[in-house]
Amino acid sequence: MKYKLEYIWLDGYEPVPNLRSKTKIVDFDAEPTLDQLPLWNFDGSSTRQAAGSNSDCFLQPVALFPDAGRNHGYLVMCEVLLPDGTPHPSNSRAAIPDDPDAWFGFEQEYFLYTDGAPLGFPKEGFPAPQGEYYTGVGYKNVGDVAREIVDEHIDLCIGAGIMIEGVNAEVAKGQWEFQIFGKGARRAADELWIARYLMLRLCERHGVDVNFHPKPLGAEVDWNGSGLHTNFSTKHMREVGGEEFFAALMSAFAEARDEHIACYGPDNDLRLTGMHETAAIDEFTYGIADRGASVRIPHSFVKSGHRGYLEDRRPNSMADPYRITGRILQTIETITAQALIEDAFAA
Repeated sequence: MKYKLEYIWLDGYEPVPNLRSKTKIVDFDAEPTLDQLPLWNFDGSSTRQAAGSNSDCFLQPVALFPDAGRNHGYLVMCEVLLPDGTPHPSNSRAAIPDDPDAWFGFEQEYFLYTDGAPLGFPKEGFPAPQGEYYTGVGYKNVGDVAREIVDEHIDLCIGAGIMIEGVNAEVAKGQWEFQIFGKGARRAADELWIARYLMLRLCERHGVDVNFHPKPLGAEVDWNGSGLHTNFSTKHMREVGGEEFFAALMSAFAEARDEHIACYGPDNDLRLTGMHETAAIDEFTYGIADRGASVRIPHSFVKSGHRGYLEDRRPNSMADPYRITGRILQTIETITAQALIEDAFAA
């Protein structure tokens, strides 16, 4: 049987890569598995990943998802390789540490756009101020097509086996959010990239664009920006934790503030202003249930003896989740390694 394999990868645009894809038709006797998928090449000179005089780049399948939007279709997340088989410089997935016991939950905010403005905005000026749009119901709050899009997107994600956990209308008109959960730094980010791909492809049919910019309306207006709040935990955080470990972890996050911000998406200075439920970009703060902090501490975390998950609210909506998960893991691992050494000496 012939299967439609949609090879999906990240291009070489900076500071934010674009999703690219092309379809390969392959014969299989049965449903294909990841290890059966062939390496494939593409023209890197057209994606800012190679010169025209030596344009071949290669796609290495790394994750496979059923494509509920196509008969006999699969979505194939790929890493980009150089002709010698080594990771391309733009291949952020290959460059990060991984841990299958690290859990991540992404809260992907975005705007739906038509004719250069958020869905539901008047041709001139602004709609009613923010207030009733968040989790809103009714035409005046969400319009007539947005809910259809997000509902279709849920079904596509579920059909792909992506762990989508919820959706809701957000604070600004035309703004929405979906939540993705995943285990492992790379796998969690794979699922978010595929969920983004499915949303972009779906909106083609509706004549709607998806705007992932963190502050598409500008910093000077009183409208919320878009984040990619990232919930995270490791096995040590869930099972051991403790107040002393938590304090050390927050100290490590504070020391690595600049390194984290560098991985959390461009134009974040427009969003992280200390207003609209954000912390200032040049500060690191944390607090229990504090949506204006850099890291929000859930009540459940404290009640469980400082065990469980935390939420980093600084990543923005167009950030690369591979870089986010990799940087968070890198910081956590410095503290976890020290804690294990101290436990060994204490024993």
